[in-house]
Amino acid sequence: MRLSKKAAPYVFISPFYILFFIFGAFPIIYSFFLSFHIWDGISPKEFVGFENYIFVLTDPWFWQSVWNSLVIFILTTIPQHIIALFLAFILNSNLVKLKNLFRSSYFLPYITSSVAVSMVFGMLYGEHFGILNAILKYMEKFSLIGAMFNIINLKLPIRWLGEAAWIKPSIALLVTWQFTGWNMIIYYAGLQNIPESLYEAAKVDGANMRQVFFKIILPMLRPVILFGVTLSIIGNLQLFEQPFILTPDRTGGSGRAGLTTALYLYRTGFNWNMFGVGSAMAYILCVFIIILSLINSKIFQKR
Repeated sequence: MRLSKKAAPYVFISPFYILFFIFGAFPIIYSFFLSFHIWDGISPKEFVGFENYIFVLTDPWFWQSVWNSLVIFILTTIPQHIIALFLAFILNSNLVKLKNLFRSSYFLPYITSSVAVSMVFGMLYGEHFGILNAILKYMEKFSLIGAMFNIINLKLPIRWLGEAAWIKPSIALLVTWQFTGWNMIIYYAGLQNIPESLYEAAKVDGANMRQVFFKIILPMLRPVILFGVTLSIIGNLQLFEQPFILTPDRTGGSGRAGLTTALYLYRTGFNWNMFGVGSAMAYILCVFIIILSLINSKIFQKR
């Protein structure tokens, strides 16, 4: 069968749109439909209007999960982007050799499976046999460091994943390690696009490194920072694999300190078979992400 010249291009690109509709558009539309129903996955659906949304918005566990997600977002985003920007600035200078090797090394954690990384960090965080506690116990032998531990009332070994106060920092440390390289590559690409003539003009004017960084690099990187932070907002508010693997019983750990919104959404839908409530939760989370992204856009587009 011969295809006409007008129809052939559409036929060739149709597999993408068919797959996108089945695995992308249909779940989005169907979950919106489900958010107005009570459904356990087997029984007939019952239309309840906005009851699922009201239930979610008045659920204290949901707001705790939102708070956990926001705290982890703040604990990861600020150090993540500062370190990434610093590393990109160093790599972009003429002082560093073997740039390809460093770029690959920093980017490697991002392409490593989140599940594998979480399992490795789970061993590092071990209470009695974890490397982190072993290092801290060794450091405690030094009088100055031991005195500092006493001042801040740090008791060893630390129950990284068993004590509510340490669960969020533990998850944040993992996420920061995993995604700093990704942000560094984004900033490095942005630095490559800054015209060399600006650096030369600054050098002629006698600007030092600090002035070059704050007067040229940061303003020129404003759109890149906006892009990077927006991706961090989207990623952190959908954090699932890391708390799911790290926390005991996959439930968020002691005091639900590691219960992120995505993890709570999963438990609502697939542990308790409340697919309508889970769908409503997903759309409310989507609204939060849009609001935070708009706030971020306003901050970085402000001149």
